This record gives sequence, structure tokens and C-alpha cells, in this order.
Amino acid sequence: QVQLVESGGGLVQAGGSLRLSCAASGSIFSINRMGWYRQAPGKERELVALITSGGRTNYADSVKGRFTISRDSAMSTMYLQMNSLKPEDTAVYYCAGWGSGDYWGQGTQVTVSS
Repeated sequence: QVQLVESGGGLVQAGGSLRLSCAASGSIFSINRMGWYRQAPGKERELVALITSGGRTNYADSVKGRFTISRDSAMSTMYLQMNSLKPEDTAVYYCAGWGSGDYWGQGTQVTVSS
């Protein structure tokens, strides 16, 4: 089993920055891919960014050039640096991991005011 805990959410003005963290514990050796998803009120959960154990990354078009996903070598901590935030980035952000199973965190709220 893997446990994922997000932190770093909060309230920020448009144009500002936030850095989210996701701490993984448990059988992290099984994780080969991690990512961030988000869900805004009344909308479906959507992919924000992915990163593999080899360091390959993938981003949603809406965040390319503004967000950066990274992780440590052990896949024990993952980050999402969010710059130039927009009100439409407001959502609950979830950390996810894949390996021997699918794992999800509880989410952290990000609110961007205009």
C-alpha cells in the first residue's frame, strides 16, 4: 500500500505562485508514475501533469509553460510549481501514483482570486 498526502494549497491572487507537495509513504518502491489532477466545482477531474520514474513529464495544454512537475529520485516526494496562476486554476488538486495499484491523496484546495 502507498499513502499520499498533499500540502501547499491556499489562496493566492491571479498572477501569483504556489508550490504543491505530495509526500508518499509505504511501498513507494512500486511507484513508477505520479501525477497531479484537479477538480473544479461542477467539473470532472482532469489531468494536470504526469511524471515517470525516469523523469519524463506530460502536461495539460492549459498549464504548459506555467506549471512544472518534479519529484525526488526515490519517488517519495512530488512537487507542482504553479506560476502565473489564473482564476480558472481554482480547484482541489489531487496527487496520484501508479505502480502495483492506483493511489490517491485527499486533495488540497487551491483558490486563485481575480
